[in-house]
Amino acid sequence: MAEEVAGTISAILGDVIEVSFLTRDKPNRHEVLTLADDPTVKLEVYSSSTADSVYCLSFTDPNKLYRGAKVVRLYETISVPVGAGLLGRVVDVHGNPQDNKGDIVADKRRSIYGSPPNYRSVVVSREILETGIKIIDFFTPFLKGGKIGLFGGAGVGKTVILTELMHNIAIFHKGISVFAGIGERIREAQEMIENLTENKVLPNVSLVLGQMNERPAVRFRTGYTAASIAEYFRDQESRDILFFVDNAYRMVQAGNELSTLLNIIPSEDGYQATLTSDIGIFEERLVSSGKGTITSIQAVYVPADDFTDSGVQSLMPYFDSFVHLSRAVAEEGRRPAVDILASSSGLIDPATIGRKHYDAYLEAERILSRYVYLDRVVSIAGEQELSPDDRTLYRRAKMILNYMTQYSFMVANQTGKPGSYIRRQDVVDDVWDILSGRLDAWDAEQMLYITTLKEASKGGKASG
Repeated sequence: MAEEVAGTISAILGDVIEVSFLTRDKPNRHEVLTLADDPTVKLEVYSSSTADSVYCLSFTDPNKLYRGAKVVRLYETISVPVGAGLLGRVVDVHGNPQDNKGDIVADKRRSIYGSPPNYRSVVVSREILETGIKIIDFFTPFLKGGKIGLFGGAGVGKTVILTELMHNIAIFHKGISVFAGIGERIREAQEMIENLTENKVLPNVSLVLGQMNERPAVRFRTGYTAASIAEYFRDQESRDILFFVDNAYRMVQAGNELSTLLNIIPSEDGYQATLTSDIGIFEERLVSSGKGTITSIQAVYVPADDFTDSGVQSLMPYFDSFVHLSRAVAEEGRRPAVDILASSSGLIDPATIGRKHYDAYLEAERILSRYVYLDRVVSIAGEQELSPDDRTLYRRAKMILNYMTQYSFMVANQTGKPGSYIRRQDVVDDVWDILSGRLDAWDAEQMLYITTLKEASKGGKASG
């Protein structure tokens, strides 16, 4: 580390700091600066201001800074420890432990600014990643090594699904996960860590937290830190990684906050002009290579339930599967609160999911589409006004909707009901039984929160 003073702070613009240099030898973008009298302060060079000054992002409370403070160059970018020593640990954007478990044991460090693999080395798999969650495996199957978006407003269950997936992959597939907590409540992170510990999942997870109380620069770069940890597992240890982000929209928000402070002319909806490239730089690192896979599952907050929001729209093109979590479904008491008709997957192809699953999916989607209209008729005139064929279709659609409900392992202490892992093939078989009319004698309410039809028929109804 070079100890000579390179410049001074000339302006403090909230979380953006302007640093003037004594010579025209300015630092490179992303280089870390610190103060001569306080090495705990971290500033990151972001853009050029004038011929002899730069704008920096502050990872430190600006109250610690003052005009005229002497600045020292470190000639390095932000780097974090990587490797198995990160599993079971909680760190911040700099890789510093946040869980009171002592120092991180790691022999190597890695810059948070990795480059995407060469295009020719990217491997695209058509293998399905079974999650054990009925509604997801049947209607929006996940691609191993793909990207999945969980879209929804506040309080519809995005974090519950994320942690459930983390549990199921760790327990049933023996995989490891990297979690990036961006801009969410620290209470939620604490509850999640307690749940992961209670369910013996934490040893297989590395968590990077940049919560909503942190500086915008911390929230903006937390995803980069988590991506570097995942890339190391993929490239150096040839592991298959599950990469979680909660919440990707908060990263967009943090970039917008910094853009405003930098006086950059905004784009659509007031977002930063660099919105598309900010998202692309991050998302294009989360790909699979010949050495290992990164399957990315990202929760995306939808402000005011407005899916036309530019911040939400900027994320959509990167996802193979789109899961829409609906407030209306949650209010009906069905969990997971997935709006089936508004969700989609690029894997709905007979060559990938199999002919039986494909045909069952098309038929189920057909009757659920018709159900939307019939449900309006029933709410006004009653079920008796439907024709016999429509009445049969209406009841089967309700059976499918209720069958897709499922208790979660990760909130069993709140619901009082044990979670369940259901094989995709069992779900396909059960849906075919419903579609074929074999269960027309059942009441639709009997389908709520059962595991499989086989288990439910043993004792009237099996609890999840």
